[in-house]
Amino acid sequence: MPRARLSTRFQTVLRTSVGFAVLGFVSSFCGSGLVFLLSMLQGIPADVGDRGWIFAVCAAGYVLVSFLIGTLWAGLLHRRTVVWFVLGRAPSEQEARRALRLPVHLATVTVVLWAAGALVLGVLAAVLGSWADALAVALVIVLGGLSTAGLTYLAAEWVARPLMAEALDVAPPQDRLPTTVLTRLVLTWALAGGVPLVGVLLMVLPPYLGKADPRSGLLSLALIGLVLGALGTALLARSVAAPLHRLRRALGQIARGRTDVTVGVDDASEIGMLQASVNDLAAGLREQERLRDLFGRHVGDDVARHALEYGASLSGDVRDVTALFVDVVDSTALAAELPPHEVVRKLNRLFASVVDAVGTHGGLVNKFQGDAALCVFGAPARHADPATSALRAARAIRDAVASSGELDLGIGVASGPAFAGQLGTSSRFEYTVIGDAVNEAARLTEHAKQVPGRILASEAVLVACSAAERRLWTAHDTLHLRGRAAPTATWTLDVAAGASTGSVRPA
Repeated sequence: MPRARLSTRFQTVLRTSVGFAVLGFVSSFCGSGLVFLLSMLQGIPADVGDRGWIFAVCAAGYVLVSFLIGTLWAGLLHRRTVVWFVLGRAPSEQEARRALRLPVHLATVTVVLWAAGALVLGVLAAVLGSWADALAVALVIVLGGLSTAGLTYLAAEWVARPLMAEALDVAPPQDRLPTTVLTRLVLTWALAGGVPLVGVLLMVLPPYLGKADPRSGLLSLALIGLVLGALGTALLARSVAAPLHRLRRALGQIARGRTDVTVGVDDASEIGMLQASVNDLAAGLREQERLRDLFGRHVGDDVARHALEYGASLSGDVRDVTALFVDVVDSTALAAELPPHEVVRKLNRLFASVVDAVGTHGGLVNKFQGDAALCVFGAPARHADPATSALRAARAIRDAVASSGELDLGIGVASGPAFAGQLGTSSRFEYTVIGDAVNEAARLTEHAKQVPGRILASEAVLVACSAAERRLWTAHDTLHLRGRAAPTATWTLDVAAGASTGSVRPA
């Protein structure tokens, strides 16, 4: 493990150890103070007679002994729980679940010690005084113990949060939770209202357990309720409101389109389940985005949007499109002369120029066919002027490839109606364009390889394009294309209009 990470872990363990020690001392001190205050306000131990000093000494001794036992007990629980954290390894499932129950265990230690105190001191009060004195002492100690256990539980969850975060990676929140939000709410209510109100009832209802004036005791209980309520509410806000605030921010980022959001799972209650659910949501969105990106790279963004809009249906329609076909000259000889990886490298650079030019002019690279590419303008997204855009893209491709000097190619452009849609079966299909214009563009490519400008377009394309674009082209020849009965009038770039006619043979 890196030294920096080990140092960070050691600091975390040191902080939690000190935190638990301070927690045990403060909670015990507050509980003992509460018991002492309520006892004095009720006239205890004066009620037990001249031997009240014996009761006071025994009570102080028990507090000291229970504090030492509680500190050692809590230290043992903490050491047994976080040994895996100190060693820098992931906990086993049993160790993780034990760590998640650490606040419960610490609260249990508090309850056991205070219950023993209520029993011991209650018996002592009965021996020194009467059963009423014993009942008064036991009830006061029980109230102090409940307050101490509640504060211990809420504060322990806060102190142990770094350990819980790693434990929850191994034992994520399931249906059976170590703690719940309801538990915290009940504890906060008990600290803020339950314990003080029970104390009020003990002081004003018969049998009257103390002989002192109850007004000062009632005032003290009200102040104690305010203080304990403030502490309990602060701890509740720390354990509930703060994680919910982080969840709200994370969901806001996801709503704005970010999918790289991760929320730390550091709570063993329903809030931890929400944190894990938000992480699952972000992971699912990332996976969807990744699949959509891969899908778009394979079939094109327009086809991906079309598929998402219309679903996996074998459907399509007839569109007036302009097809652009690109094919490499002497690709067979090229493959025989060069290693396969070198051929692929050259073809990838060619297709990069094709994708850039076609995308710039609003077309779709429908498919790559070995050393050739079929591009479509007007499907699946409708295009205002597919013919002009196709001719501009053809010139851009030819110029980019000619400037690189690596390959020679032919480009055919043709317009006409074609079926554009999904073709195949319900289990395997692809978006394609089928029609005479596509076949015509492929056949024109064969003849374009012999033309100086390396581009041939059918007359239908020139009729449909803009006047400014048409001025760059000139009539070439009427060709009898393979597989077509009617002759095809073709056009190529007009050298006099300023178009470059240079072509480069493969090196």
